[in-house]
Amino acid sequence: MSVRFVSNCRAPLRLATRGSNLALWQARHVAARLRDLHPGLAIELIIISSSGDGDHATPLYKMGNVGIFVKEVQQALVDGRADIGVHSMKDLPTDEPDGLYVAAILKRADPRDVLVGASSIAALPKGALVGTSSLRRQAQLQHLRPDLQFTSIRGNVETRLRKVRAGDVAATLMAYAGLKRLGLLRQADAAPLNAWDVCTPAPAQGAVAVDCRANDQRTAQLLSELHHCETATAVTIERTVLAGLAGGCSLPLGCFAQRIEGRWFARARLGQPYGLREVTVSGSACDLPAKILKQLST
Repeated sequence: MSVRFVSNCRAPLRLATRGSNLALWQARHVAARLRDLHPGLAIELIIISSSGDGDHATPLYKMGNVGIFVKEVQQALVDGRADIGVHSMKDLPTDEPDGLYVAAILKRADPRDVLVGASSIAALPKGALVGTSSLRRQAQLQHLRPDLQFTSIRGNVETRLRKVRAGDVAATLMAYAGLKRLGLLRQADAAPLNAWDVCTPAPAQGAVAVDCRANDQRTAQLLSELHHCETATAVTIERTVLAGLAGGCSLPLGCFAQRIEGRWFARARLGQPYGLREVTVSGSACDLPAKILKQLST
């Protein structure tokens, strides 16, 4: 049975989020969905500054911390300063902090990466400088175009777009979902990249997760109406592979799972010192992570 809230029946639901434009879009989207489902529900946004937001110079893979974009938001839940946290699912560590759990995973947006600055990878000039802090993206583009050069760029979406327009780099790569949510796809003139054979996305890319305290059953039931089962299955496959490789931001892993005509398929691409290891498997959802991990280890 659904939990229905009416105005003034309890204190506002406190929603913790980072303060970036994209994080705020996600938080407001979750809030709007909850209000649609529960008319009269009061929701208060609590803006949290994360450690990942404070340093725009250091590449993510050198920062050495797992969950640098989520830990302060999750601590607000643990401390009781907030009731729910909204996150990009790909930022969440594969191990949930004690006392919290993911109560809802929203329907996934387009998980693909996009290229900004050229119409395709092949269209980039020889030796072009590509700006990205992602080892995953570097490994996959280097596999296709060994001549390309790379430099790390950090900052929000708008900052990275400005660096391409200014000519600081020839191109950059971003998540399709982020650009679309911010209404910047057309402005960026973004070229989507095939998730299977050009640039396989990060595990859980395009999915939004909402967590709460494990002992807050009322809030968990409220959030359960946002949960999208097929998305949850897909990102669980991908994140199980990531966990099996003991990976975080420093692991150049692309992993994408999709159900096609009732059957699950998954693609994993792992950057290694001698090149790119590529695996494609199919079968039942529960079997795919083990199949991928076995093939990547042989």
